[in-house]
Amino acid sequence: MTDQVQQDQMTRAARRAVLVDGIPVSTLGVIALALGSTPDPSTGQKAWWIATTAVFTLAIVWVLWRAFRRADEYLRRIQLESMAIAFAAVLVGLQVATLLDAAGIIQLHQVAEGILLGGVGLWLTIADLRTRLHR
Repeated sequence: MTDQVQQDQMTRAARRAVLVDGIPVSTLGVIALALGSTPDPSTGQKAWWIATTAVFTLAIVWVLWRAFRRADEYLRRIQLESMAIAFAAVLVGLQVATLLDAAGIIQLHQVAEGILLGGVGLWLTIADLRTRLHR
């Protein structure tokens, strides 16, 4: 097997692993988002929301750790650059949401997790497109 074929197989396996790991994590994020969207939550609902959000955060860390362990140097570079772009987008999104919350237009707690999920989606999309277009 040539080095290029082996590299392509490793790249596809790494992308597939992130997708397989990422689907349950994204689902958990959507559940946390739904739990946090209640305008006037009870104490029990707040506890479930905090617990689900904490598990979602730990799951993201776990997926990232596994993805970086599997990747070679080039894929790690792509992941980190894609993450940096998504991080900047999340910062801008949170800043805009904070300003809109201060103006009384939206409630920050209802859009914060959506912004974070959008950032993770943006990161995965950029990383996947960069990996696919590199060939």
